[in-house]
This record gives sequence, C-alpha cells and structure tokens, in this order.
Amino acid sequence: PPHPLCPVQGRGTRAGPVPRGSCGRKRPDVGGFSYVDLVEGLRDGRLYALKRIVCHDKEDRRAALHEADMHGLFEHPNILRLEAHCLVEKGAKHEAWLLLPYVQRGGGAAGAGRLRAQVGRPRPGTAGGARGLPLTRGARRDLKPTNVLLDEDDRAVLMDLGSMNQARIEVNSSREAMAVQDWAAQRCTISYRAPELFSVPSQCVIDERTDVWSLGCVLYCMMFGEGPFDMIFQKGDSVALAVQSPVVLPADSRYSAALRRLLSSMLTVDPQQRPHISDILEQLEGLEPAPAGQDTTQI
Repeated sequence: PPHPLCPVQGRGTRAGPVPRGSCGRKRPDVGGFSYVDLVEGLRDGRLYALKRIVCHDKEDRRAALHEADMHGLFEHPNILRLEAHCLVEKGAKHEAWLLLPYVQRGGGAAGAGRLRAQVGRPRPGTAGGARGLPLTRGARRDLKPTNVLLDEDDRAVLMDLGSMNQARIEVNSSREAMAVQDWAAQRCTISYRAPELFSVPSQCVIDERTDVWSLGCVLYCMMFGEGPFDMIFQKGDSVALAVQSPVVLPADSRYSAALRRLLSSMLTVDPQQRPHISDILEQLEGLEPAPAGQDTTQI
C-alpha cells in the first residue's frame, strides 16, 4: 500500500501518519523554524498545508508539541484549525508535522498586501482571533502581517501559535524578568514586539495587551504600507529604543480621525494605559464602511 504521504511531481515527503492518505505537491512557504508543504488527500482530494518543524533536540520537540497543543485549545473562525499532528524521526533529528487547512490566498508578502487592501473594509477578524486567546488564558505574543491569512471571503485567520503562552505573567525577581525578556527576544518578532518585553522590570505583570500593541503594528502596516518599526530594523537602528517613544502617525487624509485614534490607542507605550482587546472591538464597531462611490479607505 502507498505511504500516507507520497511524492507528486518529484516533491513532498514520503513517510508518516499525518495526514491519512496525502501526497505532497509543492512548497508554498518556508519559515525560520519550519517548512510548509502543500499536500493533497488521497482519499478526499482536499488540499492541506503540512507544516514540518525541524527539531534538533528535546527542547525543540517540546516547543513544537506546545504549538500543536495551542491549536487544540481553540475552535474559532479567526484561528487556523489543526487537523492532526505527529513526530517523525529523521535520523538523529525529528520533525514535528502539523496538518493545517490550506488557505489558498495565504499569507506572506502577497498576503500582507491583500491585508492592507482590507483597511477600507474594517472587520474585527484579526482582533476577534486575538480576543479568543485571552478568553482561554493565553496571549499570541507574535502577531504580525505574515502570520495573518486571508481566506476566500477575505476573513482574517491567525496562524502560527508557537509563541503563545499564558496571558498574564507575574514577574517577581530580576531573574524572572530576564527569563521573560530572553524568551521574548527569541520568540517575538522584534519590529512587532511590545515595549514592555524589551526591558522587563523585576516587579511587574506582563498581560495580554502585548497583543494589542502588535495588532496596532499590523493595522499601521495595513494603513501605511509597512510597520512603524520595520524601516528602523532594516536600517540596523535600535528598535528597543524606538518603541519607548510615542508613535507619530503619517499625515494621510484617506483615514478618518476615529481610525487614527484607534491606531494611536493601540500603540500606547505604557501597557497600563493601553486598551484591552474588548475596548478595541468596541471602537471597531463604531467604524462604518465608506458609502458607495466614496474612496474605500475613507472611514
């Protein structure tokens, strides 16, 4: 009998129990810690995305299984569903295989461009997905445009939950503060990382409003074509220093005062003054799409 995963057109991966009856077709994306193959079910003919996370040691395996566990916590239309997962031996290494629905319009740079096109049609999809995390005592911690997919209905779907952890982290010592800071440096994309994660005080609570900051950076990217700190990072300047100052929004008459206020509130440097995701959703409900015949970005 054929392997559960078999190659097609000379590409893909052969062995392993996930998914039941699939064949590799092409590789739609490559990430810093993983590869993503497009596979087709031999039995149902459906397309899936097979995320293969390379695990060099026990800690890598633990992190990969943590990501699978995080997917298993949710059944939410704005969070990518996990169909199945397993560990596969690859000589001295392992690969964690996560089988996910294939979203054809996808993410990456092209997906980020389509995401920007949605700013004239405000929908609480990404914010709704983020809100689903604190409700289960979790926070995403690495929201960025390339981790947001758009489905065929232009609905935002969050993917890649590997950086998710508990929503509220109590820090009671310098050692604990350094541990949180080191973890954030490894797991949270620098240009979308909340200010409080760059220099963690020895006595504090890091809460889910780190996601609100990152979501603000995503909205900024949708409105102005790049994140507020993308160019700073690309130039090699200090993002850690830049995020400690208020974000000045570019002048742009396409956007209403209400939308600009929403963005500014999300990018509040002081986490205690930053709104919660429930406040953001309330503000979103007050934003109405542009009437017919008007510039689609005018809100």
